[in-house]
Amino acid sequence: MTSLAPESAHVYLDHAATTPLSPAAAAAYAEQMMCVGNASSLHGPGRAARRVVEESREQVAEALGARPSEVIFTAGGTESDNLAIKGLFWARRTGHAERMRVLVSAIEHHAVLDPAFWLAEHAGAEVVQLPVDASGVLDLEALRAELDHDGEHTSLLSLMWANNEIGSVQPVREAAQLARSRGVPVHTDAVQAIGQVPVDFAASGVDALTVSGHKIGGPLGVGALLAGRGLELMPVLHGGGQERAVRSGTLDVPAVRAFAVALAESVAGREREAVRLAALRDELVHGILAAVPGASLRGAGLTSEAAGGGPGRLPGNAHLTFAGCEGDSLLYLLDSAGVAVSTGSACQAGVPQPSHVLLALGLDEADARGALRFSLGASTTAADVARVLEVLPGVVDRARAAGLASSMGGR
Repeated sequence: MTSLAPESAHVYLDHAATTPLSPAAAAAYAEQMMCVGNASSLHGPGRAARRVVEESREQVAEALGARPSEVIFTAGGTESDNLAIKGLFWARRTGHAERMRVLVSAIEHHAVLDPAFWLAEHAGAEVVQLPVDASGVLDLEALRAELDHDGEHTSLLSLMWANNEIGSVQPVREAAQLARSRGVPVHTDAVQAIGQVPVDFAASGVDALTVSGHKIGGPLGVGALLAGRGLELMPVLHGGGQERAVRSGTLDVPAVRAFAVALAESVAGREREAVRLAALRDELVHGILAAVPGASLRGAGLTSEAAGGGPGRLPGNAHLTFAGCEGDSLLYLLDSAGVAVSTGSACQAGVPQPSHVLLALGLDEADARGALRFSLGASTTAADVARVLEVLPGVVDRARAAGLASSMGGR
């Protein structure tokens, strides 16, 4: 059996969780770190900081098909999602108390689901989770039926651009057309999609879009919410009135600059990188399916927009389940072999739970618990894929043996 001893150089296949800081972004961050000035101050250093912020805002807007005035800088994806969900809900109910319904897909990230259900608990919202098919793609007819049934009482629709676990790209433009034809604003969490598939804010027809820096080679703790200029949002943070008076707080100028540089770099190289990642991803998936009995690919097929395959899945995403295994066991055994991946499942209060995404696809809890997400990125090489294929069969064998022993011991 292949040794599972750790190597000094890890194989990092968890880019969907966070990506390495790009050299260009690191250089931009370091340069701005040496400058003093609050972007809200009126003196020379403050005006210099403001100029950096506004140039970064223009760069973000250009990369994402938006106007600079539509870019609201935040502390990252979670804050942007909360501002969109809560801010839209509260603003839409001003003068229209009947707009209590919040539509979300059943596979949204918890940064969308949790604020929606918080509104249900604390503000009386009615959360409607829209179904997806076996590939994890939104059922547009179910959305149409919900809008026809009670669109006038709906405050917003939130549909992620691409799923963070299984990589399925969603029909955002079609969903936006349906919702907006009934006067319902649309938010999309595009955190996973940026740099992997084409994302154009204006062309998509959505009203608000979330992006996060550390998923695209930028620093942690910075992101943006793109919001149409006429879109009304109730602030979640109150203070100095920065960022269109909906996101108060002193701007982190070095992080904003590094974020804009990373975003522009990621979008500019998207087509070439998507083709490279899709090829490595396909090699990984085909190798696993051939070498590991009981392995199943979850989500959409092995296509991506960049490769000409339609909506498909993200080129850097491979999500598989392994029958008879616990995902956590697989993760720890791979980690001991020098391979970093994710289970893609939620863990609440220290108790592993099957992924709500996989359950929404129709998997039972036993299958859903044996999941691994391999997410590829800028640092991924053919040698990384080869290493996974070398150690994974032995890892699965050990995980299944451990699961069998645990099951027999519990009788």
